[in-house]
Amino acid sequence: MSKLPKCYTFEDFWKRVTTYITDSKDLELIKKAYDYANKKLFGKKRLNGDDAIVHPLATAYILTSINADPETLSAALLSDIINEEEANDLEKEFGKEVMSLVLGVSKINKLSFNSENEVAIKNQQKILVGLTEDVRVIIIKLACRLHNMQTLFVLDEKKQKRKAKETLEILTPIAHRLGINTIKTQLEEYSLRYLNPDVYYSIVEKLNATKTERDASVAKMIESVSDLLNKHGIKHEIKGRSKSIYSIYKKLDKGKRFSEIYDLLALRVFVDTEQDCYQALGIIHSKFKPKPNRFKDYIAMPKTNMYQSLHTTVFGVDGQLFEIQIRTYEMDKIAEYGIASHWSYKEAGSVKASMQNEMEQKLQFFRSIMELKAGEENAEDFVKSVKEDVLNTTIYVFTPAGDVIELPKGATPIDFAYKVHTGVGNTMTGALVNSSMVPLDYELEDNDIVKVITNKNASPSYEWLKIVKTNQARNKIKNFLSKSDKEENIKKGEDLFHKELKKHKININDFMEEEFLSEALKNLKLNSLNELYANIGNGNMTAATAYSTIYERQTKEEKLFEQAKKAGKKTTNSDNLVNVSDIPNMKINLAACCNPVPGDRITGYITKGNGVSVHRMVCPNIADGEERLTPVNWNTDSAKLPTVILVHTNQKDNILVDIISLAANNDIGVQKVINHNTDNMGSIELTVVVKNKEHLFKFINALKMNSNIIDVQRLIK
Repeated sequence: MSKLPKCYTFEDFWKRVTTYITDSKDLELIKKAYDYANKKLFGKKRLNGDDAIVHPLATAYILTSINADPETLSAALLSDIINEEEANDLEKEFGKEVMSLVLGVSKINKLSFNSENEVAIKNQQKILVGLTEDVRVIIIKLACRLHNMQTLFVLDEKKQKRKAKETLEILTPIAHRLGINTIKTQLEEYSLRYLNPDVYYSIVEKLNATKTERDASVAKMIESVSDLLNKHGIKHEIKGRSKSIYSIYKKLDKGKRFSEIYDLLALRVFVDTEQDCYQALGIIHSKFKPKPNRFKDYIAMPKTNMYQSLHTTVFGVDGQLFEIQIRTYEMDKIAEYGIASHWSYKEAGSVKASMQNEMEQKLQFFRSIMELKAGEENAEDFVKSVKEDVLNTTIYVFTPAGDVIELPKGATPIDFAYKVHTGVGNTMTGALVNSSMVPLDYELEDNDIVKVITNKNASPSYEWLKIVKTNQARNKIKNFLSKSDKEENIKKGEDLFHKELKKHKININDFMEEEFLSEALKNLKLNSLNELYANIGNGNMTAATAYSTIYERQTKEEKLFEQAKKAGKKTTNSDNLVNVSDIPNMKINLAACCNPVPGDRITGYITKGNGVSVHRMVCPNIADGEERLTPVNWNTDSAKLPTVILVHTNQKDNILVDIISLAANNDIGVQKVINHNTDNMGSIELTVVVKNKEHLFKFINALKMNSNIIDVQRLIK
């Protein structure tokens, strides 16, 4: 990726954008996002003295190098000025897709990754789970971090090293897994420059000292290979390839001498088709002898980040070793951009389905994270799982059919079996590795061919938990063992709970009444009676806890509802609350559609025969009646008036008690409650009695602090 120009302007960015985005609506969206961000950030400065707009502009500029889509570029431009409170405005201005991306980036930007405390572990969980929701969020974050690394010199040395370490340990592996080599390489080199400057500049000096000689050798080799391919009618293009400073550092760190790094002299050959790749390889080998054990076929066996290419090292001109990579132009695009080469989110029908299917097949990384997310309840265990199973050193083994399976180093045949399919793991009895029987705790190695032996009557054992390497396999074994014990736990839990009811002189038939049982299970956040018994039987919950949660909460609910209803009856008469500027002694009505309260911006609407109806300025019901509007103003800044809010929750469980408790704590009366549940979420419509707008918004902010509440908004009917 090219670095930012010294005199960086919007014009530079726009020139890059218009090379691949031509749709006028898309260009209008991007320009609108820039204007919005520029206006918000006007007058603000960064630590290095740049205008604040430079950072989001630079982030978007970097993203143009991987042909980012319009929504991603817009989100990048907006990422420094939008927060969650402004989400509604953002959605109106730029659409739900851009809003979602910006909020995702905003959340990630608040996180810190390199600490070992509990908060940092939770934060790592959030960013990794974020990858499975929309990969574009993390790609924006990677571009954002790259620009920050380019301006890291403004920080003190301690902060430089901390930021560089964080980049190298958390973000660079993710960039690698996504296959975005063009960003990954720069992140690595900037990190090395600040973490180990002596080594970095030593490598730079050695490269500079040999540059003239290397350039001459590469040019000579390019001419020789090109003549050879032309002679055989292979249409091609050849470029010299620079070895990254960080990859040289890694080889030196393993004990190699500078002179032993073969691919300092390197070529990349581009051809039109996969068939041309193999023909070109054969033609090159016919003249230049290949170095043994240095050939890799990533076309037949792509890496899991979708990388494809042929790699060979040959004895080239003047007896020097050259690494040659051979790939198609499409393979090169994927090698540089990785998952970012699939920006066609807007493609319709079969094209989009095909693209999504390809990603589903190839990105084992994402599938692994999603499987881990489903199986891990503890945040610390989850992050440990991701680091060990997903971001750790990997090996590649094969099924007998030749399919590639990626596993962490040290994995066993059991890990392999569960990676293939849960059913294969659950019925496994043994394994053949390279046609030889091996024990189940055998450590697999790169390129092993593994065949799993199964029996439909077999099942996992507790001993397997000590053998497996991956948390994915461990969780699936635990799930199987847990299910096999379930019937026994249900019976045990039923006996214990019935004894608890008997102790409190509760008739079991009363508990089993459908309406009461349904409410009791809601309070326990359980789906069925068997689930209650199973939780008691396996020790997740005691019978005493279940009893107190059901019966004590019922009592608490009744008291809270009674208090809330009493408070909700106390409202102020609307007479004399509002002055009508132009019409004295006019009958006043507060509109029931938008329920204004003191502090709201209001207007009067002259009705036919029913005086003046007072509406909030934002009420859509008065949009077409401008000629009948009249100025009004509040006579008071405090009154007991009803208004309506809608509370969106992320669960269907009853969280009404929490809401009513908050209302009581904030001196809010509740007149009416209506539940609107759907398959995906719950929403609760509340008619509340408040003093004024400030009183109402204090209550709304208190509600938003509840982790089970997604959003709260005032309702206009």
